[in-house]
Amino acid sequence: MVSVKPFGTVDLITVTAGEITAEFIPFGAAVRSIIIPDKNGDPVDICLGYDYLEQYKNLDACFGGTIGRCANRIGGASFEIDGKRYIVTANEGANQLHGGIEGFHKKLWDYKIGENCVTFMLDSSDSDEGFPGNLHAEVTYTVKGSTLFIDYSAVSDKDTVVNLTNHAYFNLGGHNSGSIGNHRITIRAESYTPAGEGNVPTGEIASVEGTPLDLRNGALIADRLGHPFLEGSRGFDHNFVLDKTESAEAELFCPETGIGLEMFTDLEGMQLYSAGFLTERIGKDGAVYNRDHAICLETQHFPDAVNHPSFPSPVIRAGEKWQSQTSYRFFTVK
Repeated sequence: MVSVKPFGTVDLITVTAGEITAEFIPFGAAVRSIIIPDKNGDPVDICLGYDYLEQYKNLDACFGGTIGRCANRIGGASFEIDGKRYIVTANEGANQLHGGIEGFHKKLWDYKIGENCVTFMLDSSDSDEGFPGNLHAEVTYTVKGSTLFIDYSAVSDKDTVVNLTNHAYFNLGGHNSGSIGNHRITIRAESYTPAGEGNVPTGEIASVEGTPLDLRNGALIADRLGHPFLEGSRGFDHNFVLDKTESAEAELFCPETGIGLEMFTDLEGMQLYSAGFLTERIGKDGAVYNRDHAICLETQHFPDAVNHPSFPSPVIRAGEKWQSQTSYRFFTVK
């Protein structure tokens, strides 16, 4: 079931199927909330978000937004395709982060409704934030059974860079429950991409063995956040090289509510971000959000991949359709 009601000057689209209710807004093609029952059967909203459209427009953090054209960082805010250099907008020091000053999470998307789904559509013009090509992008959110599917597609009339992700902030204890230290996280990744200045990858792929990034057997988040290895990033803010087995690439579980999720993706990387740079702000229903109050599972091509030939390429050729799917399967342990 899909319903629509006003949210400031845009619409709030609600999709309900089974025990999941999810809300979306066209500004940023963003996830505003995901509501599922806890172990007692009570509804819990597990995504951070805002009550007012102006907050999405004016505040940082990208709550629930679709990130593009290129998620994460482009070192030096420049890259080459076939020997031609492109200069893109630098919005984090000398680098570009999450598509520039007005990335896709700051744009108003069109939308159409389907069965238990909504598709958002955006046309990004040639040279938008410095990227080549007129790009048409779509993201479809579908609620089916116990799973939220996110399907991305993009096509350009010039060779360009595409790396779309979603920036949902999850707190399985409830968006208003404070620290996610009590969550247990598992990531099936033997390696990660070390980063240097500005959190831009060095090009190396290193083992997680012996580091707090070794989450293959699961770990309590609180036990890792204070580790000296994570001081510079104020917690987790690292790209994992996913193992790509038949199992979920990542799992998250909150014992207080009994709510868990399994994340699946066809992409090779995932940025784990524990909101270490989230500053205090008022969110939905007057909730106070702050550092370490949520965790993001941002599926992606590796950061700065366009500048590292050894990384899988985020370049798509003119007329080539890029597609990707990420999904979150929710469950409850009673």
